[in-house]
Amino acid sequence: MGWRFLITHRTVVGYHGPARASYNEARMTPAALPGQNVLETRLWTDAQVPVWTYRDYWGTQVSAFDIQAPHEELQITSRATVETSEPGSAASDPLPWPDLAAQARSGRLLEYLMPTPRTTVGPELAAAARQRVAGLDPPAAAAQIAAWVHQHVSYMPGSTGVQTSAQEAWDQGQGVCQDIAHLTVALLRTISLPARYVSGYLFGRPDASPGDEVTSQSHAWVEYWTGQWAACDPTNDSAVGQRHVVVAAGRDYADVPPLKGIYHGAPSRTMEVTVSLTRLA
Repeated sequence: MGWRFLITHRTVVGYHGPARASYNEARMTPAALPGQNVLETRLWTDAQVPVWTYRDYWGTQVSAFDIQAPHEELQITSRATVETSEPGSAASDPLPWPDLAAQARSGRLLEYLMPTPRTTVGPELAAAARQRVAGLDPPAAAAQIAAWVHQHVSYMPGSTGVQTSAQEAWDQGQGVCQDIAHLTVALLRTISLPARYVSGYLFGRPDASPGDEVTSQSHAWVEYWTGQWAACDPTNDSAVGQRHVVVAAGRDYADVPPLKGIYHGAPSRTMEVTVSLTRLA
């Protein structure tokens, strides 16, 4: 039996002076996927403006809105009820390396093999990754990379910034889940496994009972292709299961930010984010 969650994601943006207009995109709506059933979802702002939705290139639901009146604060709230279940057994056997390479050379999988500014590592680290997984099949190689990253990079809130690259996280030996996911994606790509960055939520208490609530943050983990997408959570060195809720997936964080936009007004701003998850069943 799976879990049912109520997820509330609230963001408050404060401008240091009136913003005369702002144009915004929010990626906070959980995705409807096998093993993840979205029962109800709603996103709204305190500005009481229309919110349009569409799916972007990566398949993520985007809520878009603009505010034309002057405002010094913007509040966005997303609320969703989601049921999850434990992943089932693989529908097919993983592809061997030659078949995987042939499949990844064409089509959209190629995009998940190319480095991005956040998923770039130096030649020495890339060579070490390839040597580490020599002789392993694709799933075993992915597990080895995820465990290696988990051992080398300690989870340390506030130790890095949003622009930190995979190589910088490795060199520092610490980072947040975003950095650990970027590094894992980068190393999986260096060993020729298509990999993507996944954003969503994690209910942090595996022993929770219905009615329990946790205050959390957005979480990030990784999926890699071996004939189908498989997931791992290198931050926690664990499988991805019923406590994970997927919102979006892309090449890196830049494809899936919870909130992005532009505004006309004061040159600086603040942002406060709170996420609460309640286990309903």
